Amino acid sequence: MPDSRPHKTRPEIAQLRAEITACSACSDLPFRPRPLFQIGAGARILIVGQAPGRRTHLAGRLFDDASGVRLRNWLGLDEATFRDPEKIAILPMGFCFPGTGRSGDLPPRPECAPLWRTRAMALLPDIMLTVVIGRHAQRWHLPETSRLPLAEAMRDWPARWPASILLPHPSPRNMAWFQRNNWFETDLLPVLQARVIELVGKCVEQRTLGH
Repeated sequence: MPDSRPHKTRPEIAQLRAEITACSACSDLPFRPRPLFQIGAGARILIVGQAPGRRTHLAGRLFDDASGVRLRNWLGLDEATFRDPEKIAILPMGFCFPGTGRSGDLPPRPECAPLWRTRAMALLPDIMLTVVIGRHAQRWHLPETSRLPLAEAMRDWPARWPASILLPHPSPRNMAWFQRNNWFETDLLPVLQARVIELVGKCVEQRTLGH
């Protein structure tokens, strides 16, 4: 029998979207609160990042920069599919731009995840692949790997596959890391892209069935 959960969760997701969008828990942000996230009842893939950057905040769209272009290439997704909440959910560890420090953007605000993360995850029962990007996301979603150097934790990706995958941040600042670890693109990305195509296909099939 076809699963009716997407129908049941859509009103709850609409309510959660409204609550998160209205959030003003962090009153001392450098800009006014502008929570950025993407969530839909039919999503099979969850992308977990750090927090929006300044450019992303101003644009009002997650990964609307060079990092986003690289991430979409890694996943093998076009822009339209990446932006479809019924296929791809995106939940940064912090929904608002936290500001800039001496060496780059500040960490995600600690208030955000305890306020919203458990509720949001509960409304995504069909997630079959969680893409974990960056140290803060790693500590929450893959805490058993958080003490390892990134490359070491990533090399053990088959142990967590196909439920989750750990990726480096796609920022151009990490070009030296990408060059030192070319196995990432030759060995891991083809497997990841094949899985993403498979799961996006399941979302399309679900829609075709009227869900």
